[in-house]
Parts: sequence; C-alpha cells; structure tokens
Amino acid sequence: MSQLPNTNRRDFMKLAASAGGGLLLGFNWLSANATPPAVVDEATAAAGNLDFNSYLSIATDGTITILSPNPEVGQGIKTAFPIIVAEELDVDWTKVKVVQAPLDTTKFERQVAGGSGSIPHSWDRLRQAGATARLMLMEAAANRWKVPASEITTDKGVVMHKGSGRKLSYGELAQDAAKLTAPKDVKLKDAKDYKLIGQSIKNVDNKPILTGQPLFGIDFHREGMLYAMVQHPSAFGMKIKSVDASAAKAMPGIVDVVQFKNNVAVVGKSTWQVKKAREALKVEYEKDGDLESTSDHNRIFTELMDSPNATVRRKDGDVEAAFKKAAKVVKSEYQCPFLPHSPMEPMNFFAHVRPDGVELVGPTQTPERARNETAKLLGISPDKVTVEMTRMGGGFGRRLAADYVLDAVEVSNLVKAPVKMIWTREDDMNGGNYRPSVRYRFEAALDAQGNMIGYKLRGVGINAGNPTREDNFPSGAVDNLLIDSFDHKSPITTGPWRAPITNFLAFAEQSFLDEVAQAAGKDPIQFRLDLLEKAKKSPAGEVKYDADRMIAVTKLAAEKAGWGKKKGVHQGFSLYFSHRSYVAQIGEVAMQKGKPVVKKIYAAADCGVVINQSGARQQIMGGIVDGMGHAMYGNMTFKNGAPEQENFNTYKLIRLNEIPEIDVFFVDNGIAPTGLGEPALPPTGAAVANALFKATNKRLRNQPFVEEDAYKSIL
Repeated sequence: MSQLPNTNRRDFMKLAASAGGGLLLGFNWLSANATPPAVVDEATAAAGNLDFNSYLSIATDGTITILSPNPEVGQGIKTAFPIIVAEELDVDWTKVKVVQAPLDTTKFERQVAGGSGSIPHSWDRLRQAGATARLMLMEAAANRWKVPASEITTDKGVVMHKGSGRKLSYGELAQDAAKLTAPKDVKLKDAKDYKLIGQSIKNVDNKPILTGQPLFGIDFHREGMLYAMVQHPSAFGMKIKSVDASAAKAMPGIVDVVQFKNNVAVVGKSTWQVKKAREALKVEYEKDGDLESTSDHNRIFTELMDSPNATVRRKDGDVEAAFKKAAKVVKSEYQCPFLPHSPMEPMNFFAHVRPDGVELVGPTQTPERARNETAKLLGISPDKVTVEMTRMGGGFGRRLAADYVLDAVEVSNLVKAPVKMIWTREDDMNGGNYRPSVRYRFEAALDAQGNMIGYKLRGVGINAGNPTREDNFPSGAVDNLLIDSFDHKSPITTGPWRAPITNFLAFAEQSFLDEVAQAAGKDPIQFRLDLLEKAKKSPAGEVKYDADRMIAVTKLAAEKAGWGKKKGVHQGFSLYFSHRSYVAQIGEVAMQKGKPVVKKIYAAADCGVVINQSGARQQIMGGIVDGMGHAMYGNMTFKNGAPEQENFNTYKLIRLNEIPEIDVFFVDNGIAPTGLGEPALPPTGAAVANALFKATNKRLRNQPFVEEDAYKSIL
C-alpha cells in the first residue's frame, strides 16, 4: 500500500490523466450506485468537468486510486474506506493508493469525523462502488473474448476465463470497461468470500508518520505565510477592558497586533517571535458575567439535585408505589469534573482570506462547519471557501468546533495576508469546549427476592444539555422507572468529548448496578443478564437497544476472562451500548505489596463486521486506555472562572507503565458495521472501579479516582 500526498480535485484529475487514460469510476454517495464512467484523457482532466460524487480510478498499469473523503483523526478511516472498496473490487491491495479528498459537498455526503458514524454511513456505498467496477471489468473481458460473462471470474486485479485460462489485468481492461454502461443492480460478496475485510492491514499513513513526513496541520507551511497567536480572555466571564501592545509591536519579527471580538492576536514571522511578543502584551480585563468556581458548581449540583422542577425524560409504570413497597432501597451519587480534550496536536489552522475567496487548510473533524462558519463570518457565499483536510494528531471531539479555525480567518482578514494560527498547550487547555461536569443520583427499589422493581436516575449537568440517555439500558428492563434532568447554563464553554455524555454516565450506571447486585445478593453479571432477559420477554415500555447483542458480549467477556474462576485477581464487570455498538469489559485487579494494581482488561465488542482487525483493536485498546486514564486522573477545576490546570505538569494523563494488558475479542454476527471510535471508552471506568471494590471493599463514585478519599485510603 502506498500513500499519495494531500492533493486537490484538479491535481487528482491530472493524476488520473497521467495514468494513461484508464477507467475513472464515480459513485454516488447518496444512492450508492455507480455513475456512468468516463475515459479520462488530458483534455477532460484539465477541464475538470467530470460530475462525480466520489472517485475510484484504475490506471492502465493496474494501480487503483481511491479518493477518501472523510477526515482522518486517528480512527483509521483512511485505511478502512479503501479496504471496503478494494474487497468488492477484488484488487491487489499492494496496488492501491489513497488520496485525501478536500471538502466538496457537491460530490460527497457526510465529510465528518465524529459520532463513530463514518463506516456505518458508507459501508454499502463503498461496497457498491467496488462491486460495480469489478462487474464492468468482467463484462469488458467477456466482450473481448466473446464468452458469456458467467464464465468470467477475478482475483487480485486480474480477470480470468474459467474455460480457457486466459487472463487480463484490470489495467489492460480499464479503457474497454470505461466505455460500458454502469449496471444498476450489483451483487455484493458474501462474507465467506472476503479476502481483505476482517484481516489485519497496516494503516496507509504508517510510513509517512514514522518517517516524519508533513501530514498534520501543525506541519503545514506556505511560502510567505505569517504566524499568529491569540490572547483569549483570562477567565470565562471576562472581557477586554484595555490593550497596550506597544512593547509587543516593537519586538523583532512582529508584523502587527490586531484586536477582534474579545481577543488580541500577535502576528509575525515565526512562532517563537509571536509567542514572546504575546507575553509582552498588557491586557486588562473586566467582569462580563458570572465567574464560576468549582465550589459554585458543587453547590449548584446539590441545589438542583433536590429541586422539584426537573425535566422528565422517561417515565414507566408507578415509580412512587414501587419504592413505597420495596423491601430494600439502594441510593448513590456520582460526579465527574470538566475535562479538556488534550489531543497531542494543539489547535492550529491556515487561512488565506483573499478578495476572490478563502483558502483553509488544517485539521478539522467538520470541514463543512469550518467552511460555513467562515462564510458567515465574512458575509460571503460558502462556495467561495475551500477546505483542505490534513491528518489530525487527535481530536476526541475538540475539532468538531470551528473556533480555532475562525481565529485564523479573523486574523488573515485583518492583516490581509496568509496566516498560520497556532495555539500553545496552555491555549488549548484554557480554550474551552470541555467535557461537561455532571452529577448523577441513582435509586433502586428491590423486592424481597432481590428483583429490581423500581429505578430512578436524575442527571444534573453544566452546559451538558440532556445529561442522560433515557432509553439506554436498563430502561425497558424495569417496570417502574423515572429518569429526569437539569442543565445549568454556565459561561464555561463545553462541547462533545469522546463518547459524549456516555463517557461518564456509563461509569455511574454500571457502578451503581454493581451496588444494586450486591444489595440483592446476586452475581453482578447474572443480575444484568436477568434484566436483559426481562427486556426481551416482558419489556416495560420501548426497548431501544438490542438485548441479544448485549447478552452476547456479556457472555463472551465472561468466558474469555474466566469470570469468577480465577484466584489471585479480583474482577469487575461493566457493559454498555453507545454509538450503535455493544462492549462488555472485565477488569482485573491484583494486590501487590498491599496496594491494588490494575493488571488486565478483557473487552468483548459487537460492532458488526470488522473491517480491519488491526484498526479495530487499536480503537478498542485506545478507548480503554483513554477511559481508564481519565477516570483515574483527569481533573480540571476552576477558580473565579479560570482553569487551574494549564499544562501536563498539573493535569495528569495516564502513563505508559500504568496501562494494563488488554485482550480484545469480537462477536462475529455478520451484521453491517456499527460505530467503533467511541463505544469502548464508556464501560472502562466501571470495569476498573468494580474490580477495585472487589479487591479493597471501597466504592469509588467520583472521578478522578485519585482525588477520592476511598482511593487514597487504599494506597
């Protein structure tokens, strides 16, 4: 597998033309059917008038070039998409090249990296594209040999005649195939015939990453561009009162200091020069709203948790009656802090605002949002804005926003020059769009036999919107259920953080279900299985998850981990459904020198068909490391509107030597692929916390664990 550098649509047309007039197949992402192909020659390529939604080209030398439209943020989509096409095309993987597409909403649908939705959205579309091209190549061979198409087969980019043994490469047939009409109905492969899907295939960007080639936004350089850094407000709820930029403007390499909205930007000829000049700015701020502290948030949580005016999200049965007749009631609260996203690559973007349009280049999970918000800001048509996507050094939801893009646009527009905007790590951690802080209160009513007959959940969030997922398990498995919520509006800005809401809700819910199972005197796994059987056989209200898939991952995890059969380790279980996928985890804790150590985590996942075993395992393992690390250590606190953690010396991420061994297993059920970038993170915190409880008899209800008195007492 080789990698082509970032390119734009015109460059791709030239590339296709230089391939020798081979087949260029466009397929429609809306309908999943191939559009009529065309032979690409110098004239048509230069004209750039081929009206396709996405592109699959076959050169006369047999090289396959796939234009990949979705942003690559480390989730492996730039490898997975081509695998799907290549599988149905039946091509030699070593001859596949990948080109990152620019934003083009006239050609593509859903150019987004978020919500674990890329593969579920594009699975059938990509398969149709590959299968259509293969069928056309087979037809071209049948016509040339004057034999029935039923006698034709393919393998690794070669078309063969079963009777005579004659062979032709895809490259040799490309021009003939290009003259044919694309079929409307195409038979897709059976899973038993897959040659690439389900195998372990290296990421197409491995070599350029390892050899330091410029793939990321932070690497991007344009001759003559300026560098900029922005001084944002010192706290949420503050605004600029005055600016003295005289010292900064006098420093070497500084071109200008400009002010826009509530920000001041320093522009110069190098990153270091603008960084030092920004430090010389004298900016005075004044109050412009509430300056909230973490102590305020704790007070607000307490007040709203007992308020009678919550928004009811779901109500089944007679909850109050169930609790009145309960033999036992279990009640617990759980709380999580704000968290920054902390991607390895801080925010950056290139913008060049010209009289005739705007050029944007950089790492974004939502290129269309970047384009549209730029157009709105400047009062121009979106078609005047182009967006080229670079690979991202992490995102986790932070790059769904466009605020850092608009920083670059604002400054470029003010200084009338191309500008590379760079945030420092401190800018990144202080810049907002955090994971919301949330507190949950759970209550369960048990009858004399230990059955859960009533369930309550109240979620109180800070800029979280709806902090519950009211239709997730165990909804539908409890006859009497009430889920309600509050949302406090705060100046502290929040946004999606990997597995939004469920990243902590899963911990709280799965920890609480362990508490309920203990109170009921039941095995934690069997307790959940009993609830899932009830959801199947006698559901209470609507069930919006697949109980059978949850049962399957539960049993697979229990089998692989030897649940309850091991000596010398303490096991904790967790199970969650999010982003269309199901993941069960079992954490194992051993006592070493009197202290608990997380030794291993087993993960069983049902994400449908696994495209790339290597990429899928990386996603699950990465989600587990992320989930465990932030549950253990992640903590952002505020004082008078300002974050108290600004860099990794005060905000701890998990270290390599703290990562346990991880075993990953997949349920093979043959269904279409579902999400995988996020579902492995939510269950991890509870798998670890429940195992720690087994080892120490100490319940951990708040994150980060290291700040909990219960955790400190066992170290």
